[in-house]
Amino acid sequence: MRGCFFNIATVLLLLAAFSDASAQRLPGRNDRFPGPEVVRRPMGDIDFEMLRKPDTVTVFILGDLMCHGKMMRSAHAIYSKTHPNASFENPYHFDFSTFFCRLGDRIKGADIAVGNLEFPFAGPPFSGYPSFSAPDCYAEYAAAEGFDVILTANNHVLDQGTPGLKRTLAVYDRMEASSTARFTGCARSAAEEAERYPLMVEAKGVRIAFINFTYGTNSGASSAWPRVEKIHREGIRAAIDRAKEKSADIIIAIPHWGEEYQMKHNASQGELARWLVDNGVDVIVGSHPHVVQDIELLEAESDDGTLKTVPVVYSLGNAVSNQNDLPARIEGCVTLKVVSHRGRARVLPDPGLELLWCTKAGMVDDGYSVLPVREYLGRQDVWKVPEDYTKMVSTYEYVRKRLGIK
Repeated sequence: MRGCFFNIATVLLLLAAFSDASAQRLPGRNDRFPGPEVVRRPMGDIDFEMLRKPDTVTVFILGDLMCHGKMMRSAHAIYSKTHPNASFENPYHFDFSTFFCRLGDRIKGADIAVGNLEFPFAGPPFSGYPSFSAPDCYAEYAAAEGFDVILTANNHVLDQGTPGLKRTLAVYDRMEASSTARFTGCARSAAEEAERYPLMVEAKGVRIAFINFTYGTNSGASSAWPRVEKIHREGIRAAIDRAKEKSADIIIAIPHWGEEYQMKHNASQGELARWLVDNGVDVIVGSHPHVVQDIELLEAESDDGTLKTVPVVYSLGNAVSNQNDLPARIEGCVTLKVVSHRGRARVLPDPGLELLWCTKAGMVDDGYSVLPVREYLGRQDVWKVPEDYTKMVSTYEYVRKRLGIK
């Protein structure tokens, strides 16, 4: 035993002699949002725990979280049941708690959960489509549900102009100040753009870069800043380069793109996806078309010369909305699995797509709610409006057939 101990000790001393720095503590869940001062552990350091077995980081991504007028009126009515003097002009007199109550632990159970809030928080008077302004408590509800990253680069974020966008970012600032969630997709200055584009998020020692951009906005800005990140390849390439400079293990691009209500991606999406992959992106998960689109696996060469498979989910569709078109009520979510082993991270090629159904107020719950279809097949008794169950089943089969999902 003594000889064995001597050999192990000798090896450890030799390893330490050739190491540039001592091993740092592995970050926990509370450390997943590193600031600029956090530096990745040098490759010369050895983490024996990581060498023993691979670790998996789960990234849950949901589609477009909408806030149509009927959704707000429903949330206000629910709140008013226990608060008779509630005012529709008060940004906290709304109850959105039914929205994700049937998703189980999908959001909170993920290491990193991501959602796109497709509207500004411009203050009262609150309004739905076509020019949105949502109550502030929606953002706090999303954070309380477990969303860690809020995406802001979408075509509706400037619906109330530059003043509305500034107020929106102030709402997100309060979330960040309380350490509940961070945002990306917009920036108020070149310095903030460099920090948020990409947004670096860390979980279980894996550094993930989120790059969020949109094809455009419905309304224009009245000043250069704040800026909404758009599909400008020079800017996207700069964001990818910054991700690499910040030692990102995985780069996830989340574009707001494509044609509305089209379940097949178009040539422009396909060409941009190929460009993103060729420039180092590891995963692409899109939004905007209101419906779920197809999935493609692209091959690319990694920085180390090995071949990698990049999943491209062209659109997740809506997460929760008041849209009547039946395919738009089937939405998708993905749970990406990032495996870290021997100091390297890779994304498993199966993006873990799951189909969801958005029920409107009074159909299942008092308010709008999203539920995983497969878990509710054969459970028509849950519905207060049985016809909606029938619509879910038929639409689910239609979407599966169109997308080639077994």
